Amino acid sequence: MVISAARVRSLGTLTVLSLGLLACGGDDSSSAATAGSTGTTTMTSDTEATSGTDSETGEALAPTWYQEVAPLIAAKCDGCHIDGGIAPFSLTTYEAAKGWAPLLADTVEAGTMPPFLADDTDECQPRFGWKDDLRLSDEEQALIRAWADAGAPEGDPSAAAPLPEPPKIGLDDADERLTIPSGVTIDGKEDRFICFSVDPGNGVLDQWISAFQINAGNSKIVHHVLVYIDEDAASVDVADENGQFDCFGDAGVDGNVSLMGAWAPGMAAFRAPDDVAYRVPAGARLIFNMHYHPTGSGPEVDDSTSIDLKYFEGLPNYVGILSFAGNDSKARADGTGLQPGPNDDGGEPVFKIPAGVADHEESMVVKIGEDFPDVRIFAAGSHMHYVGTDLRVRIKRANPKPDEPAEECLVHTPTWDFSWQRVYQYDAGLDEVPVARAGDEILVDCKYDNSLGNPFVMRALAEQGLDAPVDVYLGEETLDEMCLGIFGIAVKLSDVL
Repeated sequence: MVISAARVRSLGTLTVLSLGLLACGGDDSSSAATAGSTGTTTMTSDTEATSGTDSETGEALAPTWYQEVAPLIAAKCDGCHIDGGIAPFSLTTYEAAKGWAPLLADTVEAGTMPPFLADDTDECQPRFGWKDDLRLSDEEQALIRAWADAGAPEGDPSAAAPLPEPPKIGLDDADERLTIPSGVTIDGKEDRFICFSVDPGNGVLDQWISAFQINAGNSKIVHHVLVYIDEDAASVDVADENGQFDCFGDAGVDGNVSLMGAWAPGMAAFRAPDDVAYRVPAGARLIFNMHYHPTGSGPEVDDSTSIDLKYFEGLPNYVGILSFAGNDSKARADGTGLQPGPNDDGGEPVFKIPAGVADHEESMVVKIGEDFPDVRIFAAGSHMHYVGTDLRVRIKRANPKPDEPAEECLVHTPTWDFSWQRVYQYDAGLDEVPVARAGDEILVDCKYDNSLGNPFVMRALAEQGLDAPVDVYLGEETLDEMCLGIFGIAVKLSDVL
């Protein structure tokens, strides 16, 4: 059985990628219950807002660690805040957590922790909640605040409430790990794009992948990783004896190439929905496209970037694909492409974020081509760089079905943070999620702050030895910008044969 890479790579004007992105927070949809359409978790009987009332005064007692706070922290935070985890400190014991109580209260009230950027806003109310939703309800935020304000009381260890399973951020049941074949040293001030050709070891049989996780070998210098499927093994002919070759923002080779997955800060394991899998054809190579960003403080080495794979048994009914829309620099006569913006100089729209402007906007419209099959959108996300602050993605249907809205918002990340990127999966079955069809339009709206009031701009300028903002344009480099909506889609296997 052969599935054309060209068929699943570029169906109309919406470029299609096999890409999996998921941030710290888990891949186990059973880890948190959802409440209504907001997707925020509800408090169980083990996490009531107080520890009861004082028998003498009748006043509410403050929450305690062992009775109320620890179960909530375990369910929401212990995927990252563990010994050896990606977070800078552990929250698994009372002794470790009590000193952080004021900061915990501040960050959960601000919505910066746990990191979950998708939100319900006046401009965007998706029809479905999100799997693995880490956001805290108002009651849960109040519990953390009450605990912190009371001095973080310990409670009774002998009567500790049971702890739920922490969020899963790793692929602990992977069947295989593939690692880049050699190391590279990054120094100086210039970004570098280096590709590695990797043999997945399936010389005569197709592989179907149900889950994967890309692991950055040295996160100090790895800006992002793109893992491509090189169906024709063309990378063998261009790679040197170390399996390396120079490339830029793509696979660096011609032929049947499609993107399988990506890593950026905050991403972890990705698991496809049931009966959905990603295909690596027999004899293919994998290309690791590495975007390295030097620290500016000396050489750093990466020799361990890898991908973990979990295989799908048999054949799925749906091919898992991730598509993206946006990053358009041109306006088109039919009204699609880059839209006019508030800071255009006149004439044709230009993707330019002027220096010092704190409220710049860019928008794109992408029309789905006529040869695009019906697809089910099971996940949605966003991607920008340091200057970005807000991204919203909508779909406008050409011929909506009776049970579909003519226009709906798919995802909104109103407090964009480059450090926490993921694609958010809808908490709904494949027969319920939004459907996109030929003729529909994807609308991507992005906001930027290119002023010194944006701490990410300050960081980017410091890395370049600059003290004032500069004009920012569309591009691949760290100090360029992007405006991308990203979608996890499922296509019937019969539609791409």
